[in-house]
Amino acid sequence: MSEPYPTALGTSDAESIHLLGQDLAADLMGTVGFGELSFWLVARRRPSSGEVRVLESVLVALADHGFTPTAIAARLTYLSAPDSLQGALAAGLLGGGSRFLGVTEDAGRFLADALAAHEQPWPTDEAGWDAAALDLVRRTREAGRYLPGLGHPVHKVLDPRTPRLFAIAEEEGLLGPHLRLYAAVGRVHEQVLGRRLPLNGAGVCGAALADLGLPIDLLRGFALLARAAGLLGQLAEEMRRPVARAIYDDVEHRAQYVPLEPEPRPTRGE
Repeated sequence: MSEPYPTALGTSDAESIHLLGQDLAADLMGTVGFGELSFWLVARRRPSSGEVRVLESVLVALADHGFTPTAIAARLTYLSAPDSLQGALAAGLLGGGSRFLGVTEDAGRFLADALAAHEQPWPTDEAGWDAAALDLVRRTREAGRYLPGLGHPVHKVLDPRTPRLFAIAEEEGLLGPHLRLYAAVGRVHEQVLGRRLPLNGAGVCGAALADLGLPIDLLRGFALLARAAGLLGQLAEEMRRPVARAIYDDVEHRAQYVPLEPEPRPTRGE
């Protein structure tokens, strides 16, 4: 007889389905929200109401941001293969990387690494956090690395999601070290970079998720979970009011042939 395959998630038999040790139909359906369930599945503990509010605020913040590359990819894939909704949705999700959506994980990891390397006790006031953040920004700049979560291609002065998420976390008593350090980075980075950049909403989402104790390696997953809902909305709108054909036609009509330039031939000895 082969060894069993252990799982603490879902199992089923002919009469019932169990999830997280609960009866799915009797205990969870109609009782547990989807955001709460996603937290529970990952953290293996049921979140508090405050944690649910913060998490769902993050999911709402990341659901959609207009005609981003992820939305355009989903719409164009649907234009090409209208028989494959799953392909169009997947195409949009595959675009969630270091430039779009991935900053949620990048910022969370950056802050978590900085806090883990902080040898002294965490600061207890804003001045202490500012000093820690200033040292972090300086060391990051000296190492030639960029600061994830600073700047936004659309919101040049203020990302409206940022102050709202800070306020929600504070209201719920969940303004933890990741968010506090991130806020301090926002206050002091101009002293090192020489210019002021807004704290990116996706970055503050990563800080908030890290403060909830969710695994850093899975933070991008929550961004993708949120964007899946947004992409579904994009595809629903594409069905009702299509724009993918116009996007395709515009690019096609603007295409201009440019002769290939010959590559330089290597000289002897190279």
